[in-house]
Amino acid sequence: MTAAVRGEGGGRDRDPGLQPERTRLAWRRTTLSATVVALLAGRQALHSGASPAALVAVALTAVGWLGLLAVAHLRVRRLDVPQPDPLAPRGALTAALCTVAFAVFAVAMLF
Repeated sequence: MTAAVRGEGGGRDRDPGLQPERTRLAWRRTTLSATVVALLAGRQALHSGASPAALVAVALTAVGWLGLLAVAHLRVRRLDVPQPDPLAPRGALTAALCTVAFAVFAVAMLF
């Protein structure tokens, strides 16, 4: 069990419980899903013909995947403390942009 942690106000004890563990697992699931999407997108682009546009799309997908992986790795490492800092706006923006890039690539592959 996790020991109680003294709150910032000093009056009440805070027991983080399993919330950091759930958040850590959610980031792991997100990176696993992004890995599967990036691999399937790359496979689809290469099997449909290695046109210059397909190669650029595969490269952008790889960059998006690496960005999301970096944000997730940093976030998981910061969850090891009893009271972790919230996700920085820059990290949230990076994760959102990577997700949008995956979605745009998926739509582009349909046409």
